[in-house]
Amino acid sequence: MLISMNWISDFTDLSGLDIDNLIHRFTLSTAEVEEVMHIGGDIKNVVAARIESIENHPNSKKLHLLKVNAGDEILDCVCGAPNVREGMIVAFAKIGGSVHGGMEIKRASIAGFESCGMCCSEAELGISADHSGLMEITDDIPLGTDIKKVYDIDDIVFEVDNKSLTNRPDLWGHYGIAREFAVLSGRPLLPLDKADKKKYKNLPEVEIDIKDKVNCYRYSSVKVENVTAKVSPVNMRIRLYYCGTRAINLLADLTNYIMLELAQPMHAFDLRKVGKVEVQRFPEPFEFETLDGQKRRIDPDTLMITTDDKPVAIAGIMGGLASEIEDDTDSLLLESANFDAVSTRKSSSRLGLRTDASMRYEKTLDPEMTVDAVERYIRLLTDIDKGARVISKISDSYVRKYKKITLTFDKKYVDRYTGIKISKAMIEKTLRALGFGLEIDKNEFTVTVPSYRSTKDVTIKADIIEEITRIYGYDNFEVKTTLSPLYPVRSTNNRVDDYDIKNLLADSFKLHEVHSYIWCDARRYKEIGISTPENVKLINSMSPDHIVLRNNIVPTLLLMAAENKSFAGDYGIFEIARVVEGLKEDGMCNERKKLGIVLFSKTKSEKQLYTELRGIVDAAVTVVKGEKAVFSFADCTPFEWQHPKNTADISVCGEKIGVMTAIHPSVGAKIDKKAAIVALQIDMDMLSSFGKKPSEYAETSKFPTMEIDLSLMLSKERTYSEIEGAVAAANCPLLKRIVPVDVYEAEELGDYRSVTVRLTFSSYEKTLSGEEVNAEVAKILEKLAESGINMK
Repeated sequence: MLISMNWISDFTDLSGLDIDNLIHRFTLSTAEVEEVMHIGGDIKNVVAARIESIENHPNSKKLHLLKVNAGDEILDCVCGAPNVREGMIVAFAKIGGSVHGGMEIKRASIAGFESCGMCCSEAELGISADHSGLMEITDDIPLGTDIKKVYDIDDIVFEVDNKSLTNRPDLWGHYGIAREFAVLSGRPLLPLDKADKKKYKNLPEVEIDIKDKVNCYRYSSVKVENVTAKVSPVNMRIRLYYCGTRAINLLADLTNYIMLELAQPMHAFDLRKVGKVEVQRFPEPFEFETLDGQKRRIDPDTLMITTDDKPVAIAGIMGGLASEIEDDTDSLLLESANFDAVSTRKSSSRLGLRTDASMRYEKTLDPEMTVDAVERYIRLLTDIDKGARVISKISDSYVRKYKKITLTFDKKYVDRYTGIKISKAMIEKTLRALGFGLEIDKNEFTVTVPSYRSTKDVTIKADIIEEITRIYGYDNFEVKTTLSPLYPVRSTNNRVDDYDIKNLLADSFKLHEVHSYIWCDARRYKEIGISTPENVKLINSMSPDHIVLRNNIVPTLLLMAAENKSFAGDYGIFEIARVVEGLKEDGMCNERKKLGIVLFSKTKSEKQLYTELRGIVDAAVTVVKGEKAVFSFADCTPFEWQHPKNTADISVCGEKIGVMTAIHPSVGAKIDKKAAIVALQIDMDMLSSFGKKPSEYAETSKFPTMEIDLSLMLSKERTYSEIEGAVAAANCPLLKRIVPVDVYEAEELGDYRSVTVRLTFSSYEKTLSGEEVNAEVAKILEKLAESGINMK
């Protein structure tokens, strides 16, 4: 929002102060200022001048040769403006002067004729966007007068970040911001110059019927006739332009002017078309043409302003084209109302129509401002157009009021909350200057919150503390260490497990952590041959492709693998994130935290990658829980991207915690035909539920070890864990370790594979002999044979 310091100065005297420094203090205490602009400094030596004569240029149809009276001299000027005429008073830039943008005016020869200055449009002076013709000065100004002495061209305009005003509806107008500057500068805030409504109390009422008393809080109105002025004063147009609003006509400009001044939106209806007002909603949808010429569908939830049940405006958003102020309008019905913030925001969103008015209503405006705004409008209109006549009383229907908020606290409360000693006098001065009602009984303060701060802003005692401290100045607080005790917080098992696994995967296995959204991407799923699962859906999804929440993390990682396949030939990615596995009994989403890993390689075989993934699982389970992961053939493959055979369940402590799999060939081919891809998902919630097995330490034997390799015939339907189980059952105290060395498969082996394991034997007491080791091996082979596992 753009704020004019000239406008602010109407309400508080800031003369003699450093304005830039004051704006900086406003940023520190009230709202963030994004930019400060010094406007008008580039306009120099531009004076009021009269065009004494006009001749057509002999060689041009557009150019004219002028004699311009600049007060102290008559000057030649070549001009191409279409509205130029004799006797016209214009803004004339003399030689040595400059116009908007800093362009210097020099003596020049234009189409063979000397030009000693320039007649200016409003755009060339930077006071509007109108460059269609010369600016005509209609005010009584002596010729040769510098126009900057007459019009408020010099100004300081700053832009306030709208987000920082969300909870301050009073700051959406210049008067509210002037109150802040008055407090910061210690200067008084001047009262509004407005008409007295008592003057019109004996005039007829405006008929107002608020049928929807939920969404309309207050509606104030007045009728005015005999309006002859059509164009707003120059200074009013300049202020509107500097604050981002274009001038239209006097009656419309006044509504915009007061909205920017008091933060109270208004609307002027042509009295010939709107004589009375109803505020209501309609049971059936219909089309309505707004002021911008667009036909919009009005639904039953949208509040409308009507006359004789005929819609004339969308309440709080935009008026209708059929009742707009026209060039010949000389009478009006003025609206100044207060509508429900939520209703206005929802209607604005449904219509796709956000206006300056709706943007303010959304902030929960003060209903007490509606009549003040009407009185201010009448004052400005009658000052500009002396013949304008009010023909009704200022009618007011006030159906919903906010409760008055009173807060009580003592000096100790302020000292305790702020941590500093703010004097009682400072507290009183600050609150009174901000408009709060205040009663003091010894050290106890009873504060009445003004209406313009009570709609959503100041509601509890802590809000009063904020008011006091921000005016006192946060930068005036002494920086010191807090006296509050700080206690260390022990991390949960889940957090520790997540951290340990992430470190292991990144540091030891060089995998890359990624982050994703919890929903499925239906379009991209389809690209790699995966259908969107039936699962919990989002109601208000921003995209039709992102409706379904994922029930497995692997497809998300496969999308990322496909996206990054061109950047590296071999890589692995992982993520610990949430999935939704349907609904729980209470109807809430069954959210589970999962670890997902995808390995991608163009240089390794699927078997190598699968074995590598198994090693990652072993390491992760050992590091986090000190346990051993057990792998078994998966009973089923519920997801289409899983390989029908190369899929294994992962178990810890007898409980299944996840699945690792090669990717189905059809899916893998759509990602990359030349790459091997494997993946896994582990339930981190389940893994973290297991206690960590205490670490066991053993002395390293000082005697040499002896290794024996055995090649065993194992049915393809059986797993390596069965070999480990049979070896453990042999109960050989000299056996220290068993590890797989190789797997051999060949056609001649039929339904079997040859698995080579390496047994490591040692003793803490002596060097083992061959006989002792062979005896241990015999016991192991016996147990293996009992399990149906024999030597090759």
